Amino acid sequence: MNASDKLGIRITKYREKLGLSIEDLAKNTGIDPALITNIEEGKTYPSIGVMVKLSRALGQRLGTFTDDHFKEDPLIVRQDERKEDALPHRGKSPNGYHYYLLGKGKTDRHMEPFFIWIEPTEKVELSSHEGEEFIIVVSGEVVLTYGQKTYHLKEGDTMYYNSVVPHHVGAANGAPASIYAVLYMPA
Repeated sequence: MNASDKLGIRITKYREKLGLSIEDLAKNTGIDPALITNIEEGKTYPSIGVMVKLSRALGQRLGTFTDDHFKEDPLIVRQDERKEDALPHRGKSPNGYHYYLLGKGKTDRHMEPFFIWIEPTEKVELSSHEGEEFIIVVSGEVVLTYGQKTYHLKEGDTMYYNSVVPHHVGAANGAPASIYAVLYMPA
């Protein structure tokens, strides 16, 4: 069983536990029912924004759907041991993101820390969700679309914003970039 299948099974389990149909969950999240079906069947790679909406509607932390094992404090993730298994997908991510979850295993966390490799893509999908995001540009350049404004950031630059405002972070200038991102979503 791959990570996409595990994710879909967990979402289905929590949805059914609450007595929600796929249509009910779609109405509660604003996500197309066909997308929810594809996620539950392990066919579609969900973006962070979609995962946040699903986890909130199901009354769970984002980590509930991505964690496999509990780890004692302090949780240490060595750079050379990171694996791209944070948010599962098959093949190339459609939004150019490759996620490395840095809090996986800390079951009582209140933040979601990531290392994200961003490939250049022309596809820009704004997302919004409750909470805040703090991002540090590690390599390359990124462009932040935040509401109606656009910002260009270089290595070492940071951004901190309210994530309820529609936003998108992408690689700039047709070259890959990498970031550290910490998402906070109130319980």
